[in-house]
Amino acid sequence: MNVHYQRDQDFEERVDHMLQASSLFAEDIEKTVARIVRQVRKDGDQALIQLTRKYDGAALTAAGLPVATTELRTARRSRPQISKTIREVTENIRMFSRASQRRNWQIKNRHGAVVGEKYDPLHRVGIYIPGGTAPLISTALMTVVLANVAGCPEIVACTPCNAEGQVDAHLLHALDYAGATEIYRIGGAQAIAAMAYGTETIRPADKLFGPGNAYVVAAKRLVFGQAAIDLLPGPSEVLIVADETARPEWVAADLLAQAEHGSGHERAVLLTTSERLLQNTLEAVQTQMPQRSRAAQIQAALSRNGWGLHVTDLATAIDIANRFAPEHCQLMTRRPQEVARKIRTAGALLLGHHTPTVLGDYVAGPSHVLPTGGAGHGFSGLTVDQFQRRTSVLKYQALSLKKAWPSLSALAELEGLDAHARSAAVRLV
Repeated sequence: MNVHYQRDQDFEERVDHMLQASSLFAEDIEKTVARIVRQVRKDGDQALIQLTRKYDGAALTAAGLPVATTELRTARRSRPQISKTIREVTENIRMFSRASQRRNWQIKNRHGAVVGEKYDPLHRVGIYIPGGTAPLISTALMTVVLANVAGCPEIVACTPCNAEGQVDAHLLHALDYAGATEIYRIGGAQAIAAMAYGTETIRPADKLFGPGNAYVVAAKRLVFGQAAIDLLPGPSEVLIVADETARPEWVAADLLAQAEHGSGHERAVLLTTSERLLQNTLEAVQTQMPQRSRAAQIQAALSRNGWGLHVTDLATAIDIANRFAPEHCQLMTRRPQEVARKIRTAGALLLGHHTPTVLGDYVAGPSHVLPTGGAGHGFSGLTVDQFQRRTSVLKYQALSLKKAWPSLSALAELEGLDAHARSAAVRLV
């Protein structure tokens, strides 16, 4: 890990470097992704077949792109041991999503007219589920379940296959249970392009959702406008604000957990007011790392984007945290609620010593699809209302139109748009 102290002369320079370390906007990645997107737009299914062979090693045909119903049935029958877990997690996600779902409303304005909003589910949504070195069953639930709760009639899921063209059976079971109506065995930027522009086999979606590596995030940025997108959730991040009350073994375990995803672009940061905690945590990281099955991936991520920063006070830690805009922000301090009130840019806040990020990753209920790479300055995490369209609704009667006329006509005159005024005036005679 990269260790720095506020007393160092170059501390601010080091912090600035940490804040710029995101891989989401790398020029070489964008160039590669732009080529992939153009290829999919031009060649459709054939591009997907070629790119899947190139990046995943699988020899697919156009007919083999979709996951068949028989394959889903087999996955369901062969994985009964995970059904209880999927049901429990799904129910927590459903409860949270139902509580936060937007509902139709109306009021009377100053003219006495009825105004309000109605919410309808998006008709066709595309959801990306990362594959790579781990089948992200939790991501399947924390995206598809939200679309299902919102009432989206068509829920398209794309996830990478292995070299044999297979998708993990547990992941298929989760996607099926969560409510995916179509599943395709393609990954990477090519999957995003396919869901945005469509191919001979895959019809385009209205909006794209889901996390991914830097290439997937770049693809979502490039297709924005052709399809709507949710946010920019890239490689995982955790930033821990801790004081002397934190236990170094716990802090170390949380840093290792977020560094193990395997892309090498994960970011793990400890901001602490306790020099002793910093040193003990670094020792605990070195002790625990060899015991983890993904030690090599963790080591790569922490060497590149692991940071241990000692600051003199919590105010400085909070300032750096807000500048970082972390995906996950754990507050392991004496009074975490007080610190939480001052954190404005985090994707998710996890309060107290007994709330590790993994609870949000897996079982708590809120979606773990969150903004990364500094996108939290303007984006929030995935919620069920992002699967809904909002439409404003207005209803005037003759009397309310008459009350609106003075202001309406004045604005039309100021803007020089007399046809605007006339469209109301003809109703007043």
